[in-house]
Amino acid sequence: MHEPDLKTQLGKLELHSPVLAASGPLGSSLEYAELIDPGQFGAIIVKGISLEPWPGNPPPRLAETAAGMLNAIGLQNPGLKYFLKHELPRLRGFKTKIIVNIIGRTVEEYAETAAALDQQPGIDAVELNISCPNLNAGGMAFGADLQLTEKTVSAVRQRTSLPLLVKLTPNVTDIVSIARAAEEAGADIVSLINTLGGMAIDIEKKKPVLGNIFGGLSGPAIMPVALKMVWQVSEALNIPVLGMGGITSAADAVQFILAGARAVAVGSGIFHNPDLAGEITSGLKEYMARNNFSTMSELEGLARRGGV
Repeated sequence: MHEPDLKTQLGKLELHSPVLAASGPLGSSLEYAELIDPGQFGAIIVKGISLEPWPGNPPPRLAETAAGMLNAIGLQNPGLKYFLKHELPRLRGFKTKIIVNIIGRTVEEYAETAAALDQQPGIDAVELNISCPNLNAGGMAFGADLQLTEKTVSAVRQRTSLPLLVKLTPNVTDIVSIARAAEEAGADIVSLINTLGGMAIDIEKKKPVLGNIFGGLSGPAIMPVALKMVWQVSEALNIPVLGMGGITSAADAVQFILAGARAVAVGSGIFHNPDLAGEITSGLKEYMARNNFSTMSELEGLARRGGV
């Protein structure tokens, strides 16, 4: 029997593996590359990049939870000019696709950042993080409102010819409607989910653990929520879904693909297992061989079609 083929077509992106690095935990992956071959990922989605540098939130910024972690980094980054001059040249040496996550506080900032990245050698796609607070809408996240989602995605779509991923926030009442708005506005792929809102309190100090009070919850605790949303969105849309949220094993990744994800991304799980992508890749091949699957497309959404 032939070895299972993990090649995946994610929109216009041809990936050698369906396992991606989610934006955030690895930063720009430059330090990570000193430990593990970045080529084990089908693509690396680098940390959020804004038009100008963002300082981030006050510490403490991280807190462990019973089944995951809270973070309130505040999307700190050195800005677009620094990224293009100092980080992108090194990323071009990675033997994998490079996707740049972009952030902004206004629609115009998103659009300008996307335009600056367009046609840059070594950038294969852009991921739009619409979980950011909109300065012109009282701090409401762009992705929490249908009209804001449509306006932002449309503005970015007009300024870039690169494949466009839109990363959805789960902190909404109807993620399917938001996903549809992103698709109709020009998204090629939707990524879900981003972190869930949460907090922790230090009972001895009698105050919030995080300097920002609230943070984003990631890790195994959010996987059932992410899986449900991937199922719902992949069933409703005509564009592919990149699933993420609490994946720490090949079995987790298989669940997302069976639910309808075309590919998966791993994030905070890499903190305790730097070789997670490699282990998931091996596990996927083993699972496919054991169940007589030859290609990834045979698995996609199979649970929605009644299984086997």
